Amino acid sequence: MSALEDVPPAPATADERWISRTIELATANVAAGGGPFGALVVRGGLLLAEGQNRVTATLDPSAHAEVVAIRAACQVVQDFSLVGATLYTSCEPCPLCLAASLWARVDRVVFAADRHDAARGGFDDREFYDLFARDRRTWPVAVDSLRVPDAPVPFDAWLAHVQRTDY
Repeated sequence: MSALEDVPPAPATADERWISRTIELATANVAAGGGPFGALVVRGGLLLAEGQNRVTATLDPSAHAEVVAIRAACQVVQDFSLVGATLYTSCEPCPLCLAASLWARVDRVVFAADRHDAARGGFDDREFYDLFARDRRTWPVAVDSLRVPDAPVPFDAWLAHVQRTDY
């Protein structure tokens, strides 16, 4: 036995343990017919929620694993804010999931596979990243502004509503 074999393996960090769980969730989801993505939300060392990609299962294009986990975690804490939480995900978040993370105010996002791994699997988000940098007139979907006189009315109502919940 060599000296290296006598040294026990270093204990996994909390980040490594949580990331390993996201990979388990993603792999299990593939076996169940879903996409290869898993995510979870942790705050204060406690697991708040897990999520798996449910796009094809629920016919919901927004049901990415990160979004599913964020939605579930918000229900657990009964708040739309996940300040102090970390989102762990089996793959680098796409623009949708990154935006959800920002809106949820998670403190940190930790991912395993990156966008190149996702592209190799047929999930190429580069088009979306590139799209946002281009002039809107070149986008494959028309996004048009139609400014009518009462366009700001909902925001006036919002600002006048004394009991609103700011976010």
